Amino acid sequence: MEVLWIVLGVIVAIALSVIGIYNALVGMRNQVKNAWSQIDVQLKRRYDLIPNLVETAKGFMQHERQTLESVTQARAQAMGAEGVGAKSKAEGALSGAISKFLLTVENYPQLKANQNFLSLQEELTSTENKIAFARQSYNDQVLFFNNKIQMFPSNLVANFFSFRREESFQIEDKAEKNTPAVKFN
Repeated sequence: MEVLWIVLGVIVAIALSVIGIYNALVGMRNQVKNAWSQIDVQLKRRYDLIPNLVETAKGFMQHERQTLESVTQARAQAMGAEGVGAKSKAEGALSGAISKFLLTVENYPQLKANQNFLSLQEELTSTENKIAFARQSYNDQVLFFNNKIQMFPSNLVANFFSFRREESFQIEDKAEKNTPAVKFN
């Protein structure tokens, strides 16, 4: 009879452990989703700012049609991207197009002095910082979640209940990765 109670105690302990691990995994998965929604909010804000910035610049930058169109196209692709991987790639292209656009603005002193443009540019910079912060938070949550589903014994529960790894949100901007060469003549 004592053996039965011991076996029953072990079964209950294992069941409670599985329930605890499962609940922790669900909580972590929900934190990843919440962190992604924070990125999504900031990206939508960015998408709303870009057309206003481009429209303000159009009057001043009549000879830069290709630059303006590349920003608009990159924005449309980023808005339509589905999934973390596709969104990462599209956001990298959009960041590159915006960087090129802002470099081109340097050639137009009247535009740089326009108060409406300066306000939009400041808001875009603020939004970019918020995106970077939200991206870091999301990637941290993904790291915690992915670690949990790979570590023993939670990996057993994760596999049994089909928890899958989440993908990090990495913006691949070639401008960020390549350090410009400095030459003194």
